[in-house]
Amino acid sequence: MTPNELIAALMWMIFIGAGVLYVGIAGSEVKYVKLADGREQARTLPLMFRLLLPFVSNVAPWFRHKRLERHRARMDARLISAGHEGLLNGEEFLSIQALMFLVAVPMSLALQPALANVRFVNRYWWAVAFLMVAMSLLFPMSWLRKTRELRHRSIQKALPYVLDLMTLSVEAGLDFMTAVRKIIDRRAMDSLGEELLRVFHEIQVGKTRRQALRDMATRVDQPDLSSVSHALVQADELGVSLGTILRIMADQMRSKRFQRAEKLAHEAPVKMLVPLLLFIFPAVMAFLLGPIIVQAFSRTF
Repeated sequence: MTPNELIAALMWMIFIGAGVLYVGIAGSEVKYVKLADGREQARTLPLMFRLLLPFVSNVAPWFRHKRLERHRARMDARLISAGHEGLLNGEEFLSIQALMFLVAVPMSLALQPALANVRFVNRYWWAVAFLMVAMSLLFPMSWLRKTRELRHRSIQKALPYVLDLMTLSVEAGLDFMTAVRKIIDRRAMDSLGEELLRVFHEIQVGKTRRQALRDMATRVDQPDLSSVSHALVQADELGVSLGTILRIMADQMRSKRFQRAEKLAHEAPVKMLVPLLLFIFPAVMAFLLGPIIVQAFSRTF
């Protein structure tokens, strides 16, 4: 091996080692969001997001144009609804999406010479390249949509139980703020607890209860929580008993939960039909007919 080849091999080893080290550090890094009372709550970001975050500042100026202001605001609202406020904003999210595209394009172009000996890939490399570029654009939006849906589902699941606790507390003589505080203290911190904690602290610093509830409904953008917030705002405006409204809303949320469970139970047989036809039925037929086919072939040959 010549000195030039040795130096090139050494440089490649250093490059690969640095890349592996960087991926390991980024993979073990934990991101946190700060709650209303100063506590930090862990959040999970995809590995690709954590790898590209240090390079966001190089691309972010592209998305500061005034024409993209509405798109940035929409991304901000979705990220806040997904529970990533303070961790990612719309500008950073769009920058990550652009960086993934910029990484996918040269990787897809380098695919053909790198896999020239693989006949299928070399023949249809353009389709594989198009798929890689499309995935780089679709993955961030898919992750955001799934994260937002999971958080909404968590809030939807916890809401009837929290409303029952709040109803019991208010009917026992506690005011709204004390009831919210006791619920926050005695429950494990989840998505709904984070929002109630923020409402509690916003009211403490001077925001009216109506405005804090309206802001929560806008921020989370979850239908069940929005209906509860609007009902509490109307009860406050009209002077209706808070305990009565809470009991009515708790019954409604419980009924909705039972209806969703019945709907999922009715959808289960239809969803099971595809794996039944694709996997279970062929496996059963192979198990039953396999020995007969083997015996027939053995007699023939």
